[in-house]
Parts: sequence; structure tokens; C-alpha cells
Amino acid sequence: MDFLPRVKMADVAREAGVSVATVSKVVNGRYGVAQATVDRVQQVIDTLGYEASLGAQSLRSHRTNVLGILVAEFEPFSTELLKGASAAVASTGYELLAYSGGGRGADVGWERRNLSRLSGTLIDGAILVTPTVVETNHGVPVVAVDPHTGPTGMPTVDSDNLAGAVLATEYLLGLGHRSIAFLGGRADLESARLREEGFRRAMASAGVAVDEDLVRVGGYARDAARTPAHEILDRPDRPTAVFAANDLSALGVMDVARDLGLDVPGDVSVIGFDNVPESALASPPLTTVAQPLQEMGAAALRMLVQVIDGTLDEPHLRLPTTLVERATCRPL
Repeated sequence: MDFLPRVKMADVAREAGVSVATVSKVVNGRYGVAQATVDRVQQVIDTLGYEASLGAQSLRSHRTNVLGILVAEFEPFSTELLKGASAAVASTGYELLAYSGGGRGADVGWERRNLSRLSGTLIDGAILVTPTVVETNHGVPVVAVDPHTGPTGMPTVDSDNLAGAVLATEYLLGLGHRSIAFLGGRADLESARLREEGFRRAMASAGVAVDEDLVRVGGYARDAARTPAHEILDRPDRPTAVFAANDLSALGVMDVARDLGLDVPGDVSVIGFDNVPESALASPPLTTVAQPLQEMGAAALRMLVQVIDGTLDEPHLRLPTTLVERATCRPL
């Protein structure tokens, strides 16, 4: 495949019949160029498709007018956040750069290493999605979304994980279920801890004992959930319901139930958490607790602009979670 060479300022100058210095003045909005010349140079820029290098632009102005959103990998959760941030950036005058850490989200400090490559020359600030390390000396303004350790000194956006888990558990209890399994998330994540706490709190409030044999770690991943889901479901006293701490784990539970010849929800009810698009497309569609993921991404983007402008008043925004009833739960 042949790639077109990058259009340079010298190419614009040659085509417009002016000096490189004149083109530089036009690109950077400096005075001293006749309007007719400005118009001619701008026409050539549009025709050739010239764009100033972000790195060079930042060296001149110390601003790139680009915001970054850094994720460990582009999976359903982060993709929904990205959609929200992308929609919100349109009215800010900034552009948005999405950057993936190559799927190394379990590596402590992945966001610090990636941010060091981008800050100062490519971006004016960054949204860090589920960062492992919460600190404030990143070199550019940052906002964290659902950090591993929960909110600390960094401006943060998250959702009410505790209340959402209570909501999911109370929903199953309200359907008459008492033997309820819990498939938790990764042990290093505050969101996972809060969801398990919500499950246990709702069970205790209802006077229902938690069967510890039915509490397992699913790891927030569909494949990782398969083994613990099999252990939960392939037993003579299997639970009547499973609360999986995220949708991908819940889909993994449904995969295993299908492999075992169990009907969802006929033989076992399943509820998830997040409301990623895959949950609505499942067969049957997954009942879940919705995080307002796109709204969280948009809120993080707006918060980052406020941090850059020095107008941020509230450093922590927690958005509510809601129940989404579909077809994977039934009353006993």
C-alpha cells in the first residue's frame, strides 16, 4: 500500500508563491500579512490538506487543544465512556485523542507510563479510565474515571456501586430468591469491593444468610467467569439466582448455564452490572444495573476542561445507578 507523504509548510509556500515564514504567520494567526495573501495561502492549505504538527504546535504555544482519554484496553466499559467523552468534546473547542495501554490494565502504573509519552507535546490534559495509581503529579491536568482505589486527591467521576449492588440484590430477593450466588470482580478494585459490600448488606437487611460457597471471583471478564460459574452451577444444590458483578461476568454465567443444559431464567436467574450494549443483545436479554457510562465519560470531559481552566468546584462526581429489567430473572 502506498501512503501519501505528509504535506509540509514548504509545500504550501511553494504552491502559494510565498515564503515559509509567510505561511507560518498565516497558520499561527500573526499580523503583517496582507489579507489577499492570507486568503491565497489559506486556499492552498485547504486544497493540499496541510495540518500543523501537534508536537510543533505545542512547542510554540504550550497548548495543543487536544485532550486524551487513556484506557487499558478498548472493551465495552471503556468504549461507552469514550462515546460520552466524544459527544461532550464537540462544544469545547478541543479535540479528543483515545489511547490504549495495550490491554495491560492489571499492570500497576500503566497509565503513568502511557501518560508520560503524551503529556506536554500531544495533549493538554487526560481522562484516565480505571487508573491503578491515583496521584496528582502527572505533568498535565487529569481526571480519573472509576479508579482502582476509589476517589482520593485526583478529580474523579464514578457511579454509586454500593447502591447499585443493593438494588440488584433486593430485586432478586423481591422475586423470592434466597439461594443467591455472588460472582465478584477483581479483588484490587474498589468498585468490586463496593458491589460485594452492597450484596452482603442487602442480604443481611433481609435476614438471609450468605452461603460463602456461592461467593466467587469472576474477574470482570467473560472468560474468567466461566470456571467459577461452572463451580456454582454444576452442583446438586445450585443457587436459584446469580448476581454477577459486571455484565461480562453475567454473560459468562449464561454461557456456562447453556453448556450445562440449564435454562435462564427457568432454572437460574442472572443479573449483571454496567448495562454495556452486549447485555441488551444477549439471548435472553440480560437484566442488569445500569451505570450511566456515556454520561460518566461526558462528565469527565467537562470536568477536565474545568480543571484546565481553573474553574473546577467539585472534585468528585458520583452518578446514580438504576435497575434495567429484561428477561434473565423470574420469580420463584
